[in-house]
Amino acid sequence: MSDGCGAPVQGSALPAGVDAGKEIVVTGKVTADGSPVGGAFVRLLDSGGEFTAEVVSSAEGDFRFFAAPGDWTVRALHRTGTGQAELHADGPGLHSLEVAVA
Repeated sequence: MSDGCGAPVQGSALPAGVDAGKEIVVTGKVTADGSPVGGAFVRLLDSGGEFTAEVVSSAEGDFRFFAAPGDWTVRALHRTGTGQAELHADGPGLHSLEVAVA
């Protein structure tokens, strides 16, 4: 499903057939003052700061990316503000973080 911007809308559940023990899954929530922020554009940037992917956070603020091992920056852009968080994903599994926008 898409909201017309080209970035897939996110949810908290992994797609059927995805084994988090075999994939690097960068997952998290966009928040503002501790509350979920839906409709934020969430970007995945590689260790050099280059754009890799973009999704739209769900109504509950959830987002998800499938990534390679390495260092990543997750940046959220919303009409109420921006925020970012860094993450090191060295192997398969769920790698979670929260991105606060202000």
